[in-house]
Amino acid sequence: MQETGKTAGAPALELRNITKRFGSVIANDRVSMELRRGEILAILGENGSGKTTLMNMIAGIYRQDEGEIFIDGKEAVINSPKDSHEYGVGMIHQHFKLIDVFTAAENIILGIKDGKRYNIKAASEKVREISSKYGFVIDPEKKIYAMSVSEKQTVEIIKVLYRGADILILDEPTAVLTPQETERLFDVLRRMREDGKSIIIITHKLHEVMEISDRVTVLRKGAYVGTVNTSETNEQALTDMMVGQKVELNIERTPPAKDYDRLIVEHLCMSSPSHDGVKILNDISFRARAGEILGIAGISGSGQRELLETIAGLHAADSGKITYLHHKTGELVNLRAKTPLQIRDLGIRLSFVPEDRLGMGLVGNMDIIDNMMLRSYKRGRGLFVDRQPPKDLAERIIDSLQVSTPGPKTQVRKLSGGNVQKVLVGREIAEAPSVLMAAYPVRGLDINSSYMIYRLLNEQKEKGVAVIFVGEDLDVLLALCDRIMVISQGTVTGMLDGRTAKKEEVGLLMTKGANGGAVNAPERETGSETEVKSKDE
Repeated sequence: MQETGKTAGAPALELRNITKRFGSVIANDRVSMELRRGEILAILGENGSGKTTLMNMIAGIYRQDEGEIFIDGKEAVINSPKDSHEYGVGMIHQHFKLIDVFTAAENIILGIKDGKRYNIKAASEKVREISSKYGFVIDPEKKIYAMSVSEKQTVEIIKVLYRGADILILDEPTAVLTPQETERLFDVLRRMREDGKSIIIITHKLHEVMEISDRVTVLRKGAYVGTVNTSETNEQALTDMMVGQKVELNIERTPPAKDYDRLIVEHLCMSSPSHDGVKILNDISFRARAGEILGIAGISGSGQRELLETIAGLHAADSGKITYLHHKTGELVNLRAKTPLQIRDLGIRLSFVPEDRLGMGLVGNMDIIDNMMLRSYKRGRGLFVDRQPPKDLAERIIDSLQVSTPGPKTQVRKLSGGNVQKVLVGREIAEAPSVLMAAYPVRGLDINSSYMIYRLLNEQKEKGVAVIFVGEDLDVLLALCDRIMVISQGTVTGMLDGRTAKKEEVGLLMTKGANGGAVNAPERETGSETEVKSKDE
């Protein structure tokens, strides 16, 4: 169905009055937009604005209720991903759809029915040709389980190119990449643009939008707001378009409120029970201080999640010490001797947002009030629990965090991913913790909601809480955190002052490991309050 001789700048994809409903909810409302041949178009919008739903219709995952899709000027009838592929459209999802025990080449040709005999050697050669043409670095014979995140993403991109895609849709492509990997990806996308490919990027990182895109389309509450040339706009203007009002894009970093240790981790080691004793955490040592935000940076899968879960008592460490300075008695408490419930009772809260947002902390089939009650049901008497406090808490969280929901009795599974995160983070903060561990609390959140969470974390810091923040956006880590601990392959490779560290420095430490010449950068302590000079100031 594809045609040759496509003219650069001509419409490659047109959406005309696209509407999609889910029951009484209108996800997309008469959206019309255009993607040109040989351009990179960024799609921006708050959570729930309909970005992913719109792209899923182009990719054949959903079917529009109203409106038409045109590809190269001709109406396209897309009822399935197979139809989408035949029109030359390929979507690279944020969570990869690869088989770990297969090689790159095997994953790339999996499912292709072209009437030809299976020839893995010829497939590998074609993968090398595509890689050479666009600047990919990939070994076609390498198994997926042995690959880094960026290599897996490369396989996904080559997979759609192998099938002849001229229109590519990338959903949050840089979410788990280092700055160096992001720059390499952008170089590849620029080469693809020069080759006449048309590319749509869904992202929340405005600085990347400004760097890589030619134009930006903004959606708000399921409706089309407008499209602007990237060269004629800025981050503030794009944010105002997304939200519909003026939004402050400043992360105010105050000096640490206190100056004493709250949590001390010494020589912590933990092996994976499912991977033949491979060490996930290897000799981890650090101190989290009251009234500061300690950031943890690392490539996805470097042990950040396991570290926080071990502190919370969800995993048993092989060796090492986890010591907590009690916020009321001043007593030193050995957390390794405590159960998860006992650790929670000490005032240590883990607010973790995994890939499966409902996989930890919230029950999807329960409403918001009942999810609040999960923290307090044991305080009831006999068979009865007091539902009024959880109801009040649910209403406060909905109001203060602007949770988009019909009411507190709405099942959590019916909320968007971003609203699920607000409920989870809001509940943990409402418990008045002394240590708050927030892992990926803004993953997938729009810019307005993200800054709301950053302000909440800063408020906790100012109350003297020791905040441990695991994040993916290095710009945010550098702007928000007082110190940044870098982890690579389960090992600490550096401890940096957030006020003086450079993004490139953090990125290099993220790619080093214990077996690859790890550089243990000395911790650059901040001095007294008068010595602290924030680059924000």
